[in-house]
Amino acid sequence: MIDDLRKELARNAQGALLLHIAHVGVANALFTHLERLGTAGHQALAEAAGVDAGYVERWCDAAYAFGLLAEAPGGFELTELGAAFRPEAPGTLMPLAVGSVLSAHMAERAAGLMKSGERPGEQVLAERATILPWFGPMLETRDGPVAEREVFPRLAILAEIDRSGGTVVDLGCGNGWFLRRLAARFKGLRGIGLDGFDENIGQAERLARHAGVADRLSFRAGDIHRYTVTEPVALMVMTRALHHVWDEKERVFARFSESVAHGGAVLIWEPCWPKTRAELADPVRQRLAFQNLTEHVQGNHLLTPEAIEAEFRKVGMATQVHLLAGASEALVLGTRG
Repeated sequence: MIDDLRKELARNAQGALLLHIAHVGVANALFTHLERLGTAGHQALAEAAGVDAGYVERWCDAAYAFGLLAEAPGGFELTELGAAFRPEAPGTLMPLAVGSVLSAHMAERAAGLMKSGERPGEQVLAERATILPWFGPMLETRDGPVAEREVFPRLAILAEIDRSGGTVVDLGCGNGWFLRRLAARFKGLRGIGLDGFDENIGQAERLARHAGVADRLSFRAGDIHRYTVTEPVALMVMTRALHHVWDEKERVFARFSESVAHGGAVLIWEPCWPKTRAELADPVRQRLAFQNLTEHVQGNHLLTPEAIEAEFRKVGMATQVHLLAGASEALVLGTRG
C-alpha cells in the first residue's frame, strides 16, 4: 500500500517540477522568444530574452528533460507541450505554471507563520518578483472565458447599461481583464477600474490601449475605502475580492448601497465555500480547501453565498445567486431598489 502511494505521489511531484520549469520559461519569455526564433541554441535564446546564458543553458536542459523542448539542428525547438505554455497561445497552459509556483510560495509562508500566528496580508502576493506581474494574466486566462460564457449571459442588467451608456466600477480590478472584456462585448458602457497595486494599474492601462477600449475605460489607484466616482454607478463589481475586506463587511456593504444608483446593482464573484466539510473532498472543491489555508495568511477566509446574501439584505438590496463550475464558484447580484 505504501509503495503504491509513494509511486502516485512521485508522479505528482514530477508534474509539479514540470510546472516549475515552465514558470521559469514563462517569467523570462523564453517560450515566446523560442517560438519566434524557431530553432536556437541557449546563447541565442539568452540574447533574445535579455537574460543570462548560463541560466538559459541549464533551463534548456531541464526543459528538454521534461518534454518542453526538443533537440534540433543548431539548438532547441519547442515541442507541442512547450508551445502550449506560451502566454499568447490559444488555451495557454501558463496559468498552471504560475499557479504552481504561487501555491508553493503560499504553502511555504503558511508553514513558516503557523507557529507565530502572524497574518501579514496581501503583501505576500508581491514578495516574489516573478509572480505578481503574472497574477492578473493568470486570472484573466483562467476566468475570462468563464465570464464570457457563463457570467455575462446571466446578467440582464449589462444590456441595460449598454443601452444607457452607464458606468461599471470594478473594485480590485487587477489587470483590468473584466472591464476590457465587458467593453469589447458591450460597446456603449463605460468602466472605471480601481486597484491597490501600481503594477496592476499599469498593466490595465496598457492592455486597454492595445484592445482599443481605452477611450471608455480608466484605471486608478483605490480600493473599497478610497475611491471617488462622480458619475452615477450602474454596476459595481468585485471579482474574487470581497473576502479580502470581509472583516469590515458592515462598512463595505453600506458603501455599496450608497454608491450605486437606484436600479443599479453590485456583482460579487467569489469562490463558493461549501456548507459542509464533507463537500471539500469533492475533487472539484479540493482547491478551495487549499485556497482557504493560503487566504488565512492574507488575513482572509472564503465565504458562502448565504453569508453574502445576508449582508446585501441588511442594506435593503434584493439578491440573486448563480452557481458556476460545479458549485465551486458563486455569483451574487445585489440590486438597489
